Amino acid sequence: MEIKKFTLQFAGRPLVAEFSPLAQQANGSVLVRYGETVVFATAVMSKTTREGGDFFPLTVDYEEKFYAAGRILGSRFMRREGRPSEEAILISRVIDRSCRPLFNHRIRNEVQIIVMTLAIDEENDPDVPAVIAASLALGTSDIPWGGPVGAVRAIQNGERVILNPSYEERKNAKFDTFYTGIAGHLNMIEAEAKETPEETLLSAFDEGMKEINQVVEFQKNIISEIGKEKTAFEFPEPTPELRAAFKEYETKLEDAIYGPDKQTRTDDTAAVKTDWMQYVAEAFPDMPRAVAEHLFEDATNDIVHKNILDASEGQEKRPDGRKVNELRPLFTNAHILDRHHGSALFFRGETHILSVATLGAPSDVLLIEGMEIREKRHFMHHYNFPPFSVGETRAMRGPGRREIGHGALAEKALRAVVPSKDTFPYTIRLVSETLSSNGSSSMGSVCASSIAMMDAGIPITSAVAGSSMGLMMYADHETGAVKKYKVLTDIQGVEDHLGDMDFKVAGTRNGVTAIQMDVKVDGVTLEIVKDAFASAASARMQILDAMDTAIREPRSELSPYAPRIVILTINPEKIRDIIGPGGKVINEIIALTDTQIDIEQDGHVFITGMKQENVAKAQELIEEITREYEPGQRFTGKVTRIFNFGAMVEFAPQQEGLVHISELAPFRVETVTDVVDVGDVVPVEIISIDEMGRINLSIKLVAALEPKKKSQPAQHHRASHERTGGPHHDRRH
Repeated sequence: MEIKKFTLQFAGRPLVAEFSPLAQQANGSVLVRYGETVVFATAVMSKTTREGGDFFPLTVDYEEKFYAAGRILGSRFMRREGRPSEEAILISRVIDRSCRPLFNHRIRNEVQIIVMTLAIDEENDPDVPAVIAASLALGTSDIPWGGPVGAVRAIQNGERVILNPSYEERKNAKFDTFYTGIAGHLNMIEAEAKETPEETLLSAFDEGMKEINQVVEFQKNIISEIGKEKTAFEFPEPTPELRAAFKEYETKLEDAIYGPDKQTRTDDTAAVKTDWMQYVAEAFPDMPRAVAEHLFEDATNDIVHKNILDASEGQEKRPDGRKVNELRPLFTNAHILDRHHGSALFFRGETHILSVATLGAPSDVLLIEGMEIREKRHFMHHYNFPPFSVGETRAMRGPGRREIGHGALAEKALRAVVPSKDTFPYTIRLVSETLSSNGSSSMGSVCASSIAMMDAGIPITSAVAGSSMGLMMYADHETGAVKKYKVLTDIQGVEDHLGDMDFKVAGTRNGVTAIQMDVKVDGVTLEIVKDAFASAASARMQILDAMDTAIREPRSELSPYAPRIVILTINPEKIRDIIGPGGKVINEIIALTDTQIDIEQDGHVFITGMKQENVAKAQELIEEITREYEPGQRFTGKVTRIFNFGAMVEFAPQQEGLVHISELAPFRVETVTDVVDVGDVVPVEIISIDEMGRINLSIKLVAALEPKKKSQPAQHHRASHERTGGPHHDRRH
């Protein structure tokens, strides 16, 4: 088998691309090694067009393989890969968002990119080589595509920026950014940060672009050497007669685009399109439907761009009449329903979000066991996008890729301000329901969830808000160079659809916590990103001001319907005492107090209950069991066992001590039962604790017991029988 290898020193370590006939029936394939992490990518294009579609049918699937991690994962009843994990879906979206803008969107042949992770070395994340592998598979294939793209991850750990860091280096990073680009332009960004200044992030983007440019040139050299000739597609163009006929519809179309609200604009634009398509069918019966549709879409795009880019400053015309830097009307409210632990409404124009915060016990964490990630997640955010939010009907089949992606973005944005488990031991689940959508519902979810957490009494360090910046741009069709651009604040649906960029930025008053950028052009310059950051920061402050009108800081008290949690720290050696044989002790406490008890190996004990008094009772019982005892302490206990040399007294739950016969009374005691018997309640004082932890007690130091009356014969016989047990009956706790 012939293998062609190409090697590049990429961010300090070798990146190796291997081409072979492993998947010889795919249009393009490549195996990429980065360290000992290995990914295999294929690209396939169908030979026929997809009928009835009005969009480019691209599918990207990132496949995790458990064997890549050298582990047998999955449930006990299904030891194989099942539905994609959230991490796999997010990487699929990253690859899609990096590659999709570089296709001709008039193509109707289905294209599928599959990237499989064959090995991970637990140092090099497979997401960077996955994007590069997808790019090489497309670039060397005969599929027409405008790549290649490069990818890099940049973090700040301490004072330094590290490119393509190890998993260990990423753990305490100030920010973690993943971005892709082409020829000096960025075309996709994913970032999570801990209230980081925009200038710091821009500096990291600039540093990473050098590596992106290098890996793009590396790919271009490979493509020029072994790349296949691209399949040529001929797309029929509108005739001069068709263009002339459309002139009569341009005014109607422009009036429709600039309607008063989304539904009116949608309905009016659809009506103009229906009229146009009917006219073409009658006047130009031989004209393909796709040509007329393409002309309509191009005209819509041109109108929106022209009325913003060609207008003088301050005179730009947006579909809803706003200025380029103007937010839509805002409305915020907290505590929507009493029984929620925390809830909020956030409106931005026609985008309406309801977010609900729910608090749970520490054991309610989300357990994640995947190829890369194995963790317990105590904070999670879920995003829902029901069809009624956009006035549509469709089947409800659980979250799709979009819902998972938007939920993960909001979770990243909020994670920077969520308290640690040590200070706030609750498991936190946020759910954002999109009730009405007209753009930037993910950023609306950030705002609503931030308010909901404060309403729930979660001690977040700062409020978080987010908004989406758009872009209208003129670029050179040959070189891609930017001729003119304007950044739009708080884009709505039509501006997202017809615009050139969707740049979501979330953060606090102190800095950025999350970024997500997608483009519909080849890419954007760092100058555009800088301007978008400035617009986003201004919008964020206005939104935070509006959020302050609903609630300014976390409530001091939790909802009465939220569980109560107490944290205890005990000696780890006492854990077995709480659990007891076969879990007997802990189960008795749980049943008695109606609480949930979670114990960690380091000695942290979490007691959760719906009633404060129940939690307090469980705490008292556990503190008694795990109490550290010292000589001189006095208690009242119950005699549990009698021996010929003394009596065993339980003076605390699951805690016994021996009262030697000489410590029973201030006078000589011949027989233990002359003074005490099983079931007697007696005062005791600890006189010593031996090296094995056994406790010796005294009664005579606390009280002078009176001798008992002589026992009945049967009782005397029983006591004598117990006394014959000898020293092996001294089973001290």
